[in-house]
Amino acid sequence: MSGITSNISPGRQKLIIITIMAVAILEVLDSTIVNVALPAMQASLGASIDEITWVLTSYIVASAIMIPLTGFLSERYGEKRLLLMDICGFMLFSMLCGTATSLDEIIIFRIFQGAFGAAMIPLSQSYMRQLFKPEHQGKAMAIWGIGIMAAPVLGPTLGGYITEHMSWRWIFYVNLPVCIAALTLAIFVL
Repeated sequence: MSGITSNISPGRQKLIIITIMAVAILEVLDSTIVNVALPAMQASLGASIDEITWVLTSYIVASAIMIPLTGFLSERYGEKRLLLMDICGFMLFSMLCGTATSLDEIIIFRIFQGAFGAAMIPLSQSYMRQLFKPEHQGKAMAIWGIGIMAAPVLGPTLGGYITEHMSWRWIFYVNLPVCIAALTLAIFVL
């Protein structure tokens, strides 16, 4: 890891990268894990096919609105504080999505989940750029990209498995331990 910009120990370097990757993968994974659970959610929430797609659309729209605000929010609150707020918000609204009893509730919770998750990707990229010297950033971002590209592939598979063997609610609850681990690492490592 000779590309690191400061005198960070190799163990800490790895923890920083794991933290950054976990946060980014969590957001990307959640955008695809829900897809295969829609029929189960539709039946449970009494929604039509057209209505249940709002569970996906609300997340994507909220995320698309919030991503451009990441720079402003980062300057206002600081990158670490914003990341911690986003992880906490994402965790809270993941839990609430799992407890939703109506279509309206889950759509509202998904809006907030998407809003809090939106900054995770840009913030993780910012940390990677700060962590590595310019001549090593391409390699570092390529490694980061592997995780980001694996998440959408794993999402439907994991979502299908969870929905079939547990309940659609667990596709949201599965975020909780990852969020707790990422939050703990972010507090102490970043």
